[in-house]
Amino acid sequence: MDGREGPLAASLRFRLSLWISTAILIGAAIAGLVSYRAATDDAHRSQDTQLRQVGYLVSRLDAVPTSPRTREKAGDVDFDARIIVRFIAAPGTAVAAQERPPRFAPSLPDGLQTVAVGRETWRVFVRTNTKGVRVAVAQQTAVRDAAARANAWRTVMPILFLGPVLVLLVMLLVRAMFQPLQKLAAQLGARRAHEVGELDRAALPSEVWPFVTEINKLIARTVRALAQQRRFIADAAHELRSPMTAMSLQAERLAASAMPDEARERLGTLSAGLARTRILLDQLLTLARTQESGSDQLTQVPLKKAIQECLEDLVPLAEAKAIDLGVVGEADPRVSGRPVDIRILVKNLVDNAIRYTPEGGRVDISVQESGGSVVLDIDDTGAGIAPAERERVFDPFYRVLGNGEIGSGLGLAITASIAHQIGAAISLGEKPDGTSGLRARVVFPAS
Repeated sequence: MDGREGPLAASLRFRLSLWISTAILIGAAIAGLVSYRAATDDAHRSQDTQLRQVGYLVSRLDAVPTSPRTREKAGDVDFDARIIVRFIAAPGTAVAAQERPPRFAPSLPDGLQTVAVGRETWRVFVRTNTKGVRVAVAQQTAVRDAAARANAWRTVMPILFLGPVLVLLVMLLVRAMFQPLQKLAAQLGARRAHEVGELDRAALPSEVWPFVTEINKLIARTVRALAQQRRFIADAAHELRSPMTAMSLQAERLAASAMPDEARERLGTLSAGLARTRILLDQLLTLARTQESGSDQLTQVPLKKAIQECLEDLVPLAEAKAIDLGVVGEADPRVSGRPVDIRILVKNLVDNAIRYTPEGGRVDISVQESGGSVVLDIDDTGAGIAPAERERVFDPFYRVLGNGEIGSGLGLAITASIAHQIGAAISLGEKPDGTSGLRARVVFPAS
């Protein structure tokens, strides 16, 4: 045993249902047993009363029937309860012995009693009237017990049937009582990263309110901590931009000066490092802005216009590498988002496609509507990304080795953050025509 409980044992709903159901079943069993005993005793008392009534009725005879045939006829009293009547000879009478069994001894006293006759047991009521006629009204105990059990079972059956029904009802009620908690869990699971509002406790049981209150306090503390972290990154990146810009200008001026080849080579390395650092600072500021704008109101943004604005900035980069850059199709749908974020998303994907496509390659941008959603595809003819790394490239600062391009590894992380905030799905995959390259696909939700 490792001390860990299974999911059912750890479930409060399961344990509550189990204990209540067990209590109901135990209570039903006890009630059924008590009812069975009480019904059996009542049946026996009713049978004794019946014997007395028959005995009083028959004892009204003034004398014992003298004919054996008459006595035999008088002794067959059957009320579906197999009651028999026998005349017992009293001392000093001329009555012959009883013709048919069971034969009861003349010494039986008056009243109710249980008598063993041979291998059978009988419940007998004996009465002597004023004329000295002795009457024995009897019923076999096996018949009495069978009738009593049948009557008791009819009494207990509703209780036995009600027990499982109550158990099922308890399970349904407990499930219904926990339904608000399940809905709350589903709402928390469906929240996006930027949705940090407090939980509403109005529909929850009052016993859960302290937990909800503490969770709301935890959310508030987390929001403040994240805001401070983002603000620190943005402030640090902003403060570093000025000295980095000054260093870049000094490097450009230094490059215009006469210097040995070795010094110029080292200056080129320094300039590349400064350029990479400036790109990193710009992307850190962009990431901070996109995360801060997560709670802003979404609007309807024309996707084609956002693509055109991005192409105006990226066409020079494509022309420098002789890359055929264009938009396929005439669709112009609108997507939910913030205009700045949509432009950043498109620009990062197209910029990556241009940078990682060799000279003379091709980058195609296509937009289509499918099933109420808007699909943006960006296909390039570059080397592509290995399937094992297509998910990792969305992690901050992760870069594919060996591509030789200057970057910080934040571009796709920014793109994934924006897509997550607006509810879009972004993926990298093979091109449908089977040629070399990569397809970046963004599926925007229906407006």
